[in-house]
Amino acid sequence: MTDNLDLAARAQELADSAPAGSLSRTAAHSVAITLATTRDAEHARSVLDGLDPADVRQAALELFGVLTVDDRDVTA
Repeated sequence: MTDNLDLAARAQELADSAPAGSLSRTAAHSVAITLATTRDAEHARSVLDGLDPADVRQAALELFGVLTVDDRDVTA
């Protein structure tokens, strides 16, 4: 299982490569910060559920799902 800080680093890389001011950059930054400041993926997911505005929340949750899908496949 990948820890939150590793996932945060991956999200930050995606944010850095996204166009400035884009939804994808904002969402990736949100995911990176959330992962870096929460205790585990479940806690991070619950925090991301509270993001505003809705378009950032949706994009962040989609990215979170992509970043964590490998962990779910390994443990299932």
